[in-house]
Amino acid sequence: METIFVENIKCGGCANGIKQKLATIDGVEKVDVDVEAGLVNCSFVNQDNNDELLDKVKQQLQSMGYPEVGSVAGLKAAGAKAKSFVSCAVGKMTDSSTNEDK
Repeated sequence: METIFVENIKCGGCANGIKQKLATIDGVEKVDVDVEAGLVNCSFVNQDNNDELLDKVKQQLQSMGYPEVGSVAGLKAAGAKAKSFVSCAVGKMTDSSTNEDK
C-alpha cells in the first residue's frame, strides 16, 4: 500500500470525493483516507507499475485540490485550496445522497 500525505483534507466529504475519483483510475484497487492525518493510502491491482500509478494518483489528487504536502507554493497553493472546497462539497453531496438510500 502506498501512502501520500496531502494538503486540504478537511472532512468526510473530502475523503468521499477522493475515494470516488481515485477508484476510477485503472489499476487502483483500494483507497483509504485518514482525514485527521491528511493522508491517502492506495493499493494497486498489479504491483509491477506502482510508480506510474502512484504518479497518476498524485496528479488526480492535485487536480482535485489535494496536492502532496510540499508540492505546491504561493498562488498555486491558494488555487489548490479553492479546488479542494469544490471537491469537498461534491463529496458531501454524494455522501448524503448515498446515506439517504440506507
